[in-house]
Amino acid sequence: MRAALVLTLVALASLMSPRDDPQDISPEQQLPKIAPAPGFTLTSQDGAQISLADLRGKVVAVTFIFTLCTATCPVLTPMMSLVQDRLGPDFGTNVAFVSITIDPERDTPEMLKLYAQMYGADLAGWSFLTGEAAAIQDLTRRYGVFASKTAGGDIEHSFLTSIIDRHGIIRVQYLGVRFDPIWWSAITRRTRPRS
Repeated sequence: MRAALVLTLVALASLMSPRDDPQDISPEQQLPKIAPAPGFTLTSQDGAQISLADLRGKVVAVTFIFTLCTATCPVLTPMMSLVQDRLGPDFGTNVAFVSITIDPERDTPEMLKLYAQMYGADLAGWSFLTGEAAAIQDLTRRYGVFASKTAGGDIEHSFLTSIIDRHGIIRVQYLGVRFDPIWWSAITRRTRPRS
């Protein structure tokens, strides 16, 4: 199962390179276009308005987190930080991460900034976003993320990572903490514009 995921993700990396000639892509690298990625305009950890449209031209990984999570978020966020470091100069230039809170009542821009700092996020390429509760609920629904408050005030949620190509199309979605650094290493080699 893991090998199949890695092959799929490596193929996606090939599709996301800035090639215009479809003959450069082998049949096994051709992935379906899932759907246009749902757009958003939300508030960053610095109080700036960030929209998905602002990231057009980059490969974007969108995740949904919350700063008080004790389950999947503390596992995946450090993995993403490791991948960020491995991407080197491509991070922020050709690849961006977006982590959207599912707990906008508690995750203020200030809380998100502290969370980003705690995990060593490079804010030149990684945005932590919040917004109105209704907008966040609508966005989680449109991305296919489950999030529900428990009686104790915690939040149960699915951890879905959506990979969006340079044209704003979702190409891969995977569930859980299988954020594979091998795939991101492949993106590093394939996202650089041709000379």
